[in-house]
Amino acid sequence: MRIRWAPVALAAASVLAVGAAVAQSQEPIQPIVPPQQINLGMVELGKKLYFDPRLSKSGFISCNSCHNLSMGGTDNIKSSIGDKWQQGPINAPTVLNSSLNVAQFWDGRAADLKAQAGGPIANPGEMGFSHTLAIGMLESIPAYLREFKQVFGKDRIDIDQVTLAIAEFEKTLVTPNSRFDQWLLGKTDALAANELAGYKLFKESGCVGCHNGPAVGGNSFQKMGVVAPYKASSPAEGRSAVTGKDADRFNFKVPTLRNVEMTYPYFHDGAANTLTEAVDTMGRLQLGKKFTPDENAKIVAFLKTLTGDQPSFALPILPPSSDKTPRPNPFK
Repeated sequence: MRIRWAPVALAAASVLAVGAAVAQSQEPIQPIVPPQQINLGMVELGKKLYFDPRLSKSGFISCNSCHNLSMGGTDNIKSSIGDKWQQGPINAPTVLNSSLNVAQFWDGRAADLKAQAGGPIANPGEMGFSHTLAIGMLESIPAYLREFKQVFGKDRIDIDQVTLAIAEFEKTLVTPNSRFDQWLLGKTDALAANELAGYKLFKESGCVGCHNGPAVGGNSFQKMGVVAPYKASSPAEGRSAVTGKDADRFNFKVPTLRNVEMTYPYFHDGAANTLTEAVDTMGRLQLGKKFTPDENAKIVAFLKTLTGDQPSFALPILPPSSDKTPRPNPFK
């Protein structure tokens, strides 16, 4: 008897699983998908450049300094530390899943990862170098000359090659397989009851109006302080700095909520130290809703299910400087 009914039971379970997967495919959030097309040689070169502090004037700051891949792709401080210990004007957004963003930087001034990669190198408040000096440094290192030629087929290095390689590496920094993604893909027991309740609140309260898509954000610019003004501790004015339109003042790129438990502090000015504080502020200022402590805790529980598999690879061994490579002087 058990043998006769087993196929029926299995078929019923299969139908239920398919039904759950179909229902969850209609959600406003979609699973993270690994990059489909990458140039492996360019990725390996870009990985070295991402970790190489010699692209900074001090020889101390690398891309990974502010976008630390051991810390959710950010630096976990209110605003980043730049050349000569300068305090940055804004919180460093995570580099993880940044390829899914509509544009780069909080104000969207860079159209893509390639455009973003060159900015910090030449910014006097960040890496404090120049593109010309950075290229000169790279061309003084024989191993870099060989690798650039292998990847790009040219005898000379230029800044386009540098930014292309860094961007190609950053495309690989996606974080699939979060517990929430598993639930979206049909694993009905991937989330606990309080986490599902938090997701229900997240949707019903209107959070998904801005935080949607695979990155759970990153795909639009929105005003910070819709229902009530936001008193920022940063001088940044948002999208208006790019467009010149007063209507865009205090409009910022909506941050991704992927891995959000790792990317504290929150907001463009880093003013919220905890997820509990961030959820409370967003509820009041963006939605006109005061979440109870229980509601807040449930939303936070849901947000923590968005942490996916972190990038994992062997640290690149950087090619050694040659006798001709200019030595940095970080104390000038």
